[in-house]
Amino acid sequence: MEGTSTVPDPAVPPTPPVPLAALLAREDLALRQIAGPRDPDIVIHWAHTSEMADPYPYLLGGELLLTAGVHIPEAAGSGTYFDDYVSRIVAAGGAALGFGLAPVHDAVPRALVAACEAYELPLVEVPPRTTFSGVARAVWQLMAQARHTELRRVTEAQQSLAAAASRPDPVPSVLRQLAQRVGGRAVLYGPEGAEIAAAGREPGGEVPGALTGREQRGEVPGALTGREQRGEVREALAELARIVAGRSSTTATDTTLAGAHLAAYALGAGQGFVLGVAAPRRDPGDHTIASVAAVLLSLLTGEHQSGTGAARSAALVRLLLGAGPDEVAPLLGGERWVVVHGRPDLREVPDGVAASALGALGSPLVDLDRDVVRVLVPAEREPAPQPGWTLGVSAVAGPHEWASADAQAARALARARATRAPLVRHATRPALADLVPGEEAEAYARTLLAPVAAAPALTETLRAWLSLHGSWDRTAVALAVHRNTVRQRIARCAALLAADLDDPDVRMELWFALRHL
Repeated sequence: MEGTSTVPDPAVPPTPPVPLAALLAREDLALRQIAGPRDPDIVIHWAHTSEMADPYPYLLGGELLLTAGVHIPEAAGSGTYFDDYVSRIVAAGGAALGFGLAPVHDAVPRALVAACEAYELPLVEVPPRTTFSGVARAVWQLMAQARHTELRRVTEAQQSLAAAASRPDPVPSVLRQLAQRVGGRAVLYGPEGAEIAAAGREPGGEVPGALTGREQRGEVPGALTGREQRGEVREALAELARIVAGRSSTTATDTTLAGAHLAAYALGAGQGFVLGVAAPRRDPGDHTIASVAAVLLSLLTGEHQSGTGAARSAALVRLLLGAGPDEVAPLLGGERWVVVHGRPDLREVPDGVAASALGALGSPLVDLDRDVVRVLVPAEREPAPQPGWTLGVSAVAGPHEWASADAQAARALARARATRAPLVRHATRPALADLVPGEEAEAYARTLLAPVAAAPALTETLRAWLSLHGSWDRTAVALAVHRNTVRQRIARCAALLAADLDDPDVRMELWFALRHL
């Protein structure tokens, strides 16, 4: 890697340079390039007029230097004058040379044309009717247009990033939007440097692993394939993220590798998360766009402030050391709770980043348990439907009832998925089952369901099928299996239990047993 530097955080993008080709395309100027490379990527930052024989001390770099050749001596064509003149412009970082015809010269000196070709400096012929001030004005007009376009691009990107942050899967959505806006790859690294989520692709070719035409013909011995280049970029970006994570005062670091522009942004103070960006080019507004994404990701990955981390750590330690739920509950922020089970609508299995989105329910006590996200929420914070999620909510419970509330939330979620409701709450009205002591009910349940108890898939299918009034289709949806699988499992349950599952009395007894198993 080379060119590593800390980057400031501008409020707006800097004024972008103007492609030389855009200036040449202005018909009102009638400019004509007569020497030097015709690369569409050549840009100019401003126009400067000088008749100095050595303009080097007066150039900042990136200029279109305009001259009428007043400084050229009569015998210049027979010596090294033009070579020295052009080499000094190139050494100063000049982007192009504009030579004005009349009143001093009727044509561009051939030795100047040859020198510009030799030093690969674009040489532009300025016709007599075009003034240098007109060229400078055109440059500033084009820069103003580019500035307006870039500001509009940044504004649109900010709006799309904000919209992405409000989606049910906010972190992947922000990364996808950022990767699209910069035309590259965006990666979120965790505190240990692991890649948590990513979107887009590394610069290095349109087709993964594809060889260029010259590589396929063997004209570039030892050249890296597209896949190898992307692998090198991926490793370099991960290393840059580790560097940024290790510098508490660093907010952003840039570097360039094999034509790819890499940047890393530390997210928040002490969080340990880092945003990495790899793009094929570095447009002026890209840093501003990435900075907006970094701020949003800092908020999304930051710890929810509804309870302190120290209190939760203390509660966990006390539980591990033998304390009961009633003792640790006050540390967590409440005496009465509800348990919420959630499944995202857009994917089968949620990941850790998606799970954090349910912190919006008002509790940081979030657990990713296989394919379900579980949240323990204080009862005073009434859980509301969340866009993009299906939720099941338990009845209000004390700490000693958390296990039962967890089962209630699971059943409510299954019913919500089957009925396609965004949120279903466990019914809390008194039931006949409450008349039977819990221990006796559990003993009865174990005895009745013993033939199927060893097969969790059978008991879970039976539970869902009974809760949905024997609907094959809705049970299949709730369990994410084929309806024929449901039929086969229910038939197997009927055979093992030696029971007629069409009998409502049998169904009632089985449902009673399943609730207490």
